[in-house]
Amino acid sequence: MRYPDTILGKIVADKEREIASKKSLISLTSLRDRPLYQRPRVSVVEAFKAQAGIIAEHKRRSPSRPSINQGLSVQEVAAGYEKAGARALSVLTDGKYFGGSLEDLLLARASCSLPLLRKDFVVDTYQITEAKAYGADFVLLIGSVLEHHEINEFAAYAQEEDMEVLLEIHQEDELPADLHPGIGLVGVNNRDLRTFEVSLETSKRLSKLIPNNRICISESGLSSKEEIDDLASHGFRGFLIGEGLMKNQAPGERLRQLIQESKSLS
Repeated sequence: MRYPDTILGKIVADKEREIASKKSLISLTSLRDRPLYQRPRVSVVEAFKAQAGIIAEHKRRSPSRPSINQGLSVQEVAAGYEKAGARALSVLTDGKYFGGSLEDLLLARASCSLPLLRKDFVVDTYQITEAKAYGADFVLLIGSVLEHHEINEFAAYAQEEDMEVLLEIHQEDELPADLHPGIGLVGVNNRDLRTFEVSLETSKRLSKLIPNNRICISESGLSSKEEIDDLASHGFRGFLIGEGLMKNQAPGERLRQLIQESKSLS
């Protein structure tokens, strides 16, 4: 673990205990027997090759914001995002810190046909199989949580499971030099997971490090067309937005407005 004495370190330690318990109760064979495990993957990489766009996120709360529009159902949000023109959907599945669940992933999968991201703190390949079994098409690997060799090992495992990968970085040293070919998207998190402070300058600074054959995604802290268009000029093709949409009473309608207003997306 990279940052043991931070909120991120506490989250990861709790996640490791959670997954150890799950593995003792539910086998990989049981996960692979679930009906959704056999579902053909919807490619997020191909979606972004076709057109720039937004990964719209369902998010109930976070360590930095204890409540974000919790009255809205996952189904309502997912369907609204798809209708508004999202390129993909992100669903938080961490329970303790973000109020999410695997059930949310199932409900989202039943409510839309978009490429679906399981957003969680992946510390074990077990979670990748679990994500597939609950309807996800791609998973998040976090550079501040995993070592370089783990990133590539997990990406190789995801590829074997026919899952795509979004690698998230916040600092230069979190990006492996020998990036596994199964990592089709590289995201820059504008939020420092150690402090939860946000700066869009992080995306601009790190965009220069991302290989040209990967799709660049800017994550967190985005809420306006000006921010999206500015980051698009730095090579970003995708924008993961959660709180900037969920804080509105109608997240799908806010997404529609952003897409219509942004010269980079419309």
